[in-house]
Amino acid sequence: MSNPERKTYLPSQLSAGDFPIVMDTGVIAAGQKLARGAVLGQVTTTSEYLLCKAAAEDGSQTPAVILDQDVDTTDGAKSAPIRLTGQVLGSQLTFGEGLTLAAAKAALRPLCLFIR
Repeated sequence: MSNPERKTYLPSQLSAGDFPIVMDTGVIAAGQKLARGAVLGQVTTTSEYLLCKAAAEDGSQTPAVILDQDVDTTDGAKSAPIRLTGQVLGSQLTFGEGLTLAAAKAALRPLCLFIR
């Protein structure tokens, strides 16, 4: 009899509380490689999501949702799960250029996405 193989499971610690989590599916714009926890803004002309960058001028400069699964769209746009509401850990979020934790926190609070 061989020895059993031991593996350790370490869950992603994105959730930070018991506020209800509401999920949806969103189309993530092509040309991105994003990790779970990316703060996304929605492009007004296409309704696709991009990593939220403060200097953007296409609507994606405003934080709207949080990506709930790693996604690679280098080969084209893909659907992925997004969080519409819930509590998340600020230390687990990814921000685009120029976006700060404080700015994301203020923008997402009215949408019932609370950052701790």
